[in-house]
Formats: sequence, C-alpha cells, structure tokens
Amino acid sequence: MSFFLRTFQLGLKSLLLHPMRSLLTVLGIFIGVASVIWLLAIGEGISQEAQRQIEGLGADNIIVRSVSPPAEVMAAFSGPVPYGIKRSELATLEQIPTVKSALPIREVRRTFTFDGNDLDGRLVGCTPEYFTVTRLELERGRLLTEADNNNAQNYCVIGSGAAEELFPLTDPLGQRVYLLDSKDYYQVVGVLKYRNPTAAIGGSLEAQDFKNDVYIPIRTLRQRTGDFIYTRRGSTRTVEIIELNQVTLRVQDVDSVKVTADVVRMSLGVREPEKAHVVDSDGSEGGETKVTNVAANASLPPPRLDVAVIVPEELLEQARVTRMMFMVFMGLIAAISLLVGGIGIMNIMLATVTERTREIGIRRALGATRSHIIMQFLVETVSLSVVGGLTGILVGLLCPAVIVGLRYLMNTFAPELMANLPDVVQRIQPQIVLLSLPLAFFISVMVGVVFGIYPAFRAAKMDPIEALRHE
Repeated sequence: MSFFLRTFQLGLKSLLLHPMRSLLTVLGIFIGVASVIWLLAIGEGISQEAQRQIEGLGADNIIVRSVSPPAEVMAAFSGPVPYGIKRSELATLEQIPTVKSALPIREVRRTFTFDGNDLDGRLVGCTPEYFTVTRLELERGRLLTEADNNNAQNYCVIGSGAAEELFPLTDPLGQRVYLLDSKDYYQVVGVLKYRNPTAAIGGSLEAQDFKNDVYIPIRTLRQRTGDFIYTRRGSTRTVEIIELNQVTLRVQDVDSVKVTADVVRMSLGVREPEKAHVVDSDGSEGGETKVTNVAANASLPPPRLDVAVIVPEELLEQARVTRMMFMVFMGLIAAISLLVGGIGIMNIMLATVTERTREIGIRRALGATRSHIIMQFLVETVSLSVVGGLTGILVGLLCPAVIVGLRYLMNTFAPELMANLPDVVQRIQPQIVLLSLPLAFFISVMVGVVFGIYPAFRAAKMDPIEALRHE
C-alpha cells in the first residue's frame, strides 16, 4: 500500500513541476468529456423535439375514415346511399381501453362568401379537442368550447387563408361567414395561425391543408346539414348518407397503436381483402402449415369497404429510429474529441519520457524495477485523465443553462437573426443523458490508461547505463 502511495505522490509531484504542460494535457480530456455530455444532451433535446413533431403529425393517433363505395356499388342503389362511420360505432370505439379519446369529425365541401368575396373550402364540424390534436394554434379571438357544441351555437373559427380571402380589409372577429346559395351563416369568434399543410406519407396519412377551413361545432353542423350529401354531376344527382367522415382515436402511447388498430378493425369489421390468412392443416388459425388468401376462405365474411383504418406506420418507425440516430451520430463526434485528447496525452508523455531519461536511469540504478517505472507513468496519465474527466463533467452539466443563456442573448441583441433560425433551434431544450456522465468519465480514464501504456513501456525498457549517460 505504501508503494502505491509513494508512486502516486511521485507522479503528482512530477506533474506539478510542469503546470502549463499538465494543464494543456488536461484540457484535451476536458474538452473531450464535455463534448460527449454536451453533444449527447443536444442530441437528446433535438431527438425529443423531433419526436414531438412526429407525434404532432399523428404518430400516436389512429385515423378511421369513411370511404366512398365503388361506383358499381353506388349505382346499385336507387335512393340515398348510406355508408361510412356511424355514431353508434363511435361509442363502441370510445370503450376500447387503450383509447384516451375519440374525436369525431364531419366535413362538407362548401363555398363561403362575405361582402362579394368567395372561397371554396371545407366546413368542418368538430369538437374543441380537434384543435389540440391537429396542433392548430389561435392567432386572435377564441376557440370553440364545449358549451358552443352542447348548445349548437352558430359560431365558427376560420383558418388563416379564409381570413385573408374573405376579410382582406376587415377584422373577421364578429363578422358573419355566409354559405353561397344558402341562408346559413356563422359568426367568427376566432382566427387560426397559419399551419403548413401535412403531406401524405407513404399512403398512410392523407395530405391536409387547413388554411381554408371553417370550423363549427359538430352538433351545429348536424342540425344544419343533417347526414345527407347532395352531389350533382351534369344531369345526374346522387344523394349519400354519411354520419361521420372521420374519427381520430388518441391512443395512450405510441407502442399501443398497432394493437389498438387491430382491435378497431375487429370492432368495425374492417379487413384487408388481400391479407394472408394462416391456417393449420386441421383448419385452426395461427399455425404454420399453409397460407391461404382470406378472399378464398368462404367461412370469413366479406371485408367492409366503406371504412378505412389508417395507422401512420412510417411515422411510428421514424419515431423509433430518430432517437438512436441522433445518439449514435453525436456519440461518434464526441468519441473523436476524446480520441484527439488521448493522442495529446500520449504525445505529451512521450516528450516527458525523453526529458526524464536521466531520472529514469537513476531510479533504475537505485533498484526500481520496470513495473515501478510503468506504474509511475501510468499514475501520471490516469491522474491527468481523471482531472480532465471531472472538470469535463462539471462543465457538461452546465449545457442546458448555457444554451438557454445564449438563446436569451440572441433574442435580446439579435432578434432578427434568431427569428430566421429553424424552429427546432429556437425551441430546443438540451436534456442531460444521465448515462453519459459515468460513461464519459470511464472513457476518459480508459483513454489515460490506453494512451499512457506505450510511453510507460518505452520508459521501462530503457537501458539504465545508457539512460545515465543521457545529457
């Protein structure tokens, strides 16, 4: 024990004899460790922001949409054609345990008018929760409330495009939006901020443009328009009966989406016609003997074609990959910083060995073994790594505060530059990855050991006689 203590004291004394060189060596490890913590913290913050944006597009939602039947089915009806989601089915979906809420939506294409300005858009009957689910933000006025819906109030909230087209010179709040060729009108109580349209992703999610929408309470829409849709094409006229165009199901967590979607399909009787069906040789399901097509299985009912259950599978996969992608990428950059710090340690220690050749020869002449010399130089390199690792961790913990401070200074002194930066830069909140703290410290110590071994062995292999002759 006394040997290790004396070796440790001798190593520290040697380092203190050259404080500037030791400080520069520590600086390399310090930067490497701080970089690991900072980059992983920033990567975690970006990853969480990216996942929030993905969830905003619907990664934790299941969309159940009414689908117009094929033309041959429509032609078979002499009267109104009923299809799509029923309100009774909405009540069934709300009972699924993993569903937090079910959001009904009713859409009708209409032409809106005000003071000679016309606009083709969507009249959307919805509940107040719709604005939260679709991440629509209020610019001025107010949103629809539960009281508006319960009382079937004649209020509406309009999109940014509708406000610009219908009210170019007038404040929309308090004005009435009329339906062309109709006496119906809706009083504007709120205007939404512009939101970028959502793109159709891999056939799982339909593209939507919200700017020309007019939103009213869904109960108001039911009382005004009912469940009938009249469509004229030339001399022909069709009448469709549809209760709900869409139901957006909010699921408890992303991991439950696919399981919940299977339950939804089973509840609604929806099934993909081309989906393979696995059966055993005895006819029981779930085996591995053979695969048949469900369309060929006469025991199964025909699939329902007027309802589609849409699961944003591409977004779900992206949500799982995003975090790992950022962590690996940032970790590789930080590892390079530590590698550079390790090379700096080895470079300094090799120079130290050359400078202390005579000292090494004297110690060997007085009885020091090669293991003693190796231990002394390893103590010095590990001490440098430990000091650099600890200071790097302390500075790494300041990452969130420093980022917030820099953002505050930019907002104060360069607001225009800050406004032009991407939204993710303006909103990112670095999150310290707790695992990075012990990991970075362990790596810093290992860097000291690995890059200190070669200089230590080089010093230990010196011939004592030749070392004593060194000037």
